[in-house]
Amino acid sequence: MIKLNINGEERSVDVDADTPLLWVIRDEIGLTGTKFGCGQALCGACTVHMDGQPVRSCQTMAGDVGDAQIVTIEGLVGANATPEGKAVQAAWRALDVVQCGYCQSGQMMSAAALLTENKKPTDEDINAALNGNVCRCATYQRIRAAVHDAARRLEA
Repeated sequence: MIKLNINGEERSVDVDADTPLLWVIRDEIGLTGTKFGCGQALCGACTVHMDGQPVRSCQTMAGDVGDAQIVTIEGLVGANATPEGKAVQAAWRALDVVQCGYCQSGQMMSAAALLTENKKPTDEDINAALNGNVCRCATYQRIRAAVHDAARRLEA
């Protein structure tokens, strides 16, 4: 039995220690906002926060999480959303960022982590922070504009 803190709630799951966190989140806990993309930490669709830092849950093993606080997209934009999560969600909606939407939870998780560290990111900062989050629909310009919009929302 492995104990995890996910979105502020302690969860006990009966999985092997080498089970990827992604599958624990999706299959055992039932939070499906975190997506499977490549399974090799190359696309960013599975991005979650671990103690505030974006990590690829497809390559993070459940047994390695320990006491870390895990936040999924549901925790980022849900009832207990952080200011950064609220700003990112509002900007994504206002600028109609989503096309197919598959990558967007990972994009939003990376954007919120960036805004937690850097309240006024430049285009270069955004590109660096979201590097590795692949959008097959190529909405990168809308994503970058939404990160700037979220930063302005946080400033207001």
